[in-house]
Amino acid sequence: MTDPSRFLAGRRILLGVTGSIAAYKAGEVVRRLREAGAEVRVIMTAGAGEFVRPLTFQALSGHPVHRDLLDEAAEAGMGHIELARWADAILVAPASADFLARLAQGRADDLLAAVCLASAVPLAVAPAMNAKMWASPATADNVRTLGARGVVLLGPDEGPQACGDTGAGRLLAPETLVARFGELFASGLLAGRRLVITAGPTREAIDPVRYLSNRSSGKMGFQLARAAAEAGGQVVLISGPVSLETPPGVERVDVESAQEMYEAVLAALPGTAIFIGAAAVADYRPARPAAAKIKKTAETLTLELERTPDILAEVKARRPDLFCVGFAAETDDLERHARDKLVRKGIDMVAANRVGPAAPEAGGVFGSDDNALHLFWPGGEASLPLASKARLARQLIEHIATRLEAFHAARPEPAKVVPLGGTTTAGMQEVE
Repeated sequence: MTDPSRFLAGRRILLGVTGSIAAYKAGEVVRRLREAGAEVRVIMTAGAGEFVRPLTFQALSGHPVHRDLLDEAAEAGMGHIELARWADAILVAPASADFLARLAQGRADDLLAAVCLASAVPLAVAPAMNAKMWASPATADNVRTLGARGVVLLGPDEGPQACGDTGAGRLLAPETLVARFGELFASGLLAGRRLVITAGPTREAIDPVRYLSNRSSGKMGFQLARAAAEAGGQVVLISGPVSLETPPGVERVDVESAQEMYEAVLAALPGTAIFIGAAAVADYRPARPAAAKIKKTAETLTLELERTPDILAEVKARRPDLFCVGFAAETDDLERHARDKLVRKGIDMVAANRVGPAAPEAGGVFGSDDNALHLFWPGGEASLPLASKARLARQLIEHIATRLEAFHAARPEPAKVVPLGGTTTAGMQEVE
């Protein structure tokens, strides 16, 4: 069984609990989701409240339980929209026959149904009901309808039931349910592809103590590495100094300066099919770093700066067959600057976002867990609205996989995959 933490660690999971005797098992589902590293929030239907108390889920999840559709205290009465935006995925466990019917009809007459209707994230249902209810043609029709809409069915299991019947309709065992739910994040879109992804800032030495850097946290690049690995890609993540854990299944190379990142990228290129330059690489560095600490002896200090290597342009120049994605963080004229970068560097896609005062809804983006992106490529564009960086990363990987098909239609010889080795480092220290 796949370790669910590989896919669920750091994910925002919304658990819906409906009116089934199996509702008591949902507490164990919450516990196992949290053990896998997920942040969990719970929505209970009125029927679920007849079987188990909200305090149980509040204690297990660490968050208040959501129950009311029209709650004036919940984000000015729009709580269902806020919850739909918050979640990376939704799991309804147990899902009663009544809830499956209402979901198939597109009803929004309680909070859970409204959230499912308002959300575009992966949705999975784990049925739990009497065996005859599960075997009913009406339930079968509802399940087929939901499956055609992309809703994932997890279970049910077979065996003795609380009502005394035996057959299909039991909720899957919580450990099995959580493991299978985690696999929803494994798309296989990039299976067999090798990717090199850069992330984080670089540091350019002024002297042995001081350096020039920027505000990049590395979160977007790390989420991209994780999403690419979940999509089946073989990922090399080349990171500047950040305080982030290496995503599961990713080979990480730590660097500090722009020059070190440039050298690490070129070394990793053989066999690579996709390059994503998400790092905020310094454009300039001190021309002559001091060998000893500069003392405070004058009122002013003048530094002569020189250009650093243009990693993205160099990669595309050396490997025209490589699908190259660049990032553009802009304070103004987002589209103009992004399109200019696309043409000037000859790359295949630009993911642009606003930073600073222009992006107040995402906390200025740097260090935030949320962002919004606008994608540009030759002949097309797409907007990815404000969402968690984890969700944006998966959406961007989906766009890359789609554009890759068109790219290889023009270049029918894809790069061969080279097996990855072990994780390497370059002696960097993490910052706070």
